[in-house]
Amino acid sequence: MMDMLYTGPIPAEREGELAMGVGRSETSPLSSPAVQGLNTTHNSQRPSACCFCWCCCCSCSWNEDERRRRRRKRISQDNKMETIPNCEACTKPSAEEMQLWSQSFDKLMRNPAGRNVFREFLRTEYSEENMLFWLACEDLKQEKNKKSIEEKSRSIYEDYISILSPKEVSLDARVREVINKKMQDPTPHTFEDAQLQIYTLMHRDSYPRFLSSSIYKSLLHGNSRSSSES
Repeated sequence: MMDMLYTGPIPAEREGELAMGVGRSETSPLSSPAVQGLNTTHNSQRPSACCFCWCCCCSCSWNEDERRRRRRKRISQDNKMETIPNCEACTKPSAEEMQLWSQSFDKLMRNPAGRNVFREFLRTEYSEENMLFWLACEDLKQEKNKKSIEEKSRSIYEDYISILSPKEVSLDARVREVINKKMQDPTPHTFEDAQLQIYTLMHRDSYPRFLSSSIYKSLLHGNSRSSSES
């Protein structure tokens, strides 16, 4: 059965199933001075704390908690449901693989099944966009065609960077400034700094809770029972 596609655990019914809110902005961040002006104004109000180090992220953590609170409130008030993109196709993980996920965040993120399970956990915390942004950046890095690079970069900006998007990720002002400059001539590595910052945020903020979550524990116990029965 290991050759069957595995798309993560079947999510239990939970109150307030995710509704990602309104769609992406129809205005391009490159062609609209108004949008760029909004970003500049918004950036000036953001803390300049650096998320690349492990010990000075308090203000960024507060921003992430506040963003989740606002998003939870917006979702509960919005009756529109957005189709959630499919999980990555992968084989069912073994008990040994799932044990490795608890050893380090890198091992979890290098495993497609691990990313699916972690993404399901993030969905329960209203922060799935962090994983979606990270995956979009990984996809962009593989792109070679210049036109496709520009289109994907614009899409990533509008979906996850623009302050007009309901899926905006938490980034500090310095990283946003770098992105705005690079968007004038996007490359596969335009969002590299932002991707690292979100990776660090997920590692520090969400990963410890994931390891103690019912999603991960039930998956471990279920796999252990299956192995012992066989």
